[in-house]
Amino acid sequence: VQLVESGGGLVQAGGSLRLSCAASGLHFDDYTIAYFRQAPGKEREGVSGISSDDGSIYYADFVKGRFTISTDNAKTTVYLQMNSLKPEDTAVYYCAAVYGIDGLQRLAAGHSDYFAFWGRGTQVTVSS
Repeated sequence: VQLVESGGGLVQAGGSLRLSCAASGLHFDDYTIAYFRQAPGKEREGVSGISSDDGSIYYADFVKGRFTISTDNAKTTVYLQMNSLKPEDTAVYYCAAVYGIDGLQRLAAGHSDYFAFWGRGTQVTVSS
C-alpha cells in the first residue's frame, strides 16, 4: 500500500487549499482513508476520514463547515478541500489508511495508531 499526499503550501488566512492523497496497492472499498495533521509541539490529530464502502464521512469539530473530504470516481484519490483556513490549521497533513469498516470510529476516538499505512505528509502553512 502506498499513499502519496500533495497540494500543501502557503496560503493567507481565509484562503483555500486542496490536498490530494493518491492511494495504490489497496482495494479502496475495503479501507478507511483519513487525513491527520500534526503541528509543531502538538500531538497528531484526526481531521477527516471517509469509509469508501458506504461513503460514511467523519469530520473533527474544528474543521466542520470548512473542510470537505471526497474521492474521485475511480476511487484512487481522496481529496481534502480546505476553505476558510486559519493560522491554527498550520501543520503537516498526513494521509492514512486502515483495512476494515471501523476506521471512522477509531478516527473519531483518536486512535491514530490503528491506521496501518501512512503517507509522508504535506506541509500546510496559513499566514495571518
